[in-house]
Amino acid sequence: MIKKNSRNKTGNNTIAQNRQARHDYFIQNDIEVGLELQGWEVKSLRAGKVNIAESYIFFKGGEAYMSGATITPLNATSTHVVSNSTRIRKLLLKRRELNSLIGKVNREGYTVIALSMYWKHSWAKLKIGLAKGKKLHDKRDSAKDRDWLRDKARIMKHSTR
Repeated sequence: MIKKNSRNKTGNNTIAQNRQARHDYFIQNDIEVGLELQGWEVKSLRAGKVNIAESYIFFKGGEAYMSGATITPLNATSTHVVSNSTRIRKLLLKRRELNSLIGKVNREGYTVIALSMYWKHSWAKLKIGLAKGKKLHDKRDSAKDRDWLRDKARIMKHSTR
């Protein structure tokens, strides 16, 4: 008898990542949110035709929306559906999370950015991060620390022989 949870997971659940975000921002915390998508968008996500690098999150009327994300429509989509690849998509958050994000953005000067998009079971999820922008000297310090960690690992690897 095979247990349901012991099935082998094949492949990676990640659809798209915003790698530049960790370079440009200090990420304070991240939140998993849902997306309101149309049928052709889900098919394109399954094919991996999405780019969230230029996307941003904004708040309007007590709701959160994502703009700037590009989901390229497939050639085989329905002919009666007009597809807009850069349309504004609504984010699905709990009211408490939404109020917390709006408060921190308005009062404390944070910004909300999209970090990654992935599959969770059969649902497309977006990981958003509450972030503060890095200045140029912060980016240099991050690069310096990253280089030191790499060199330290190299030194430790060669010294154990």
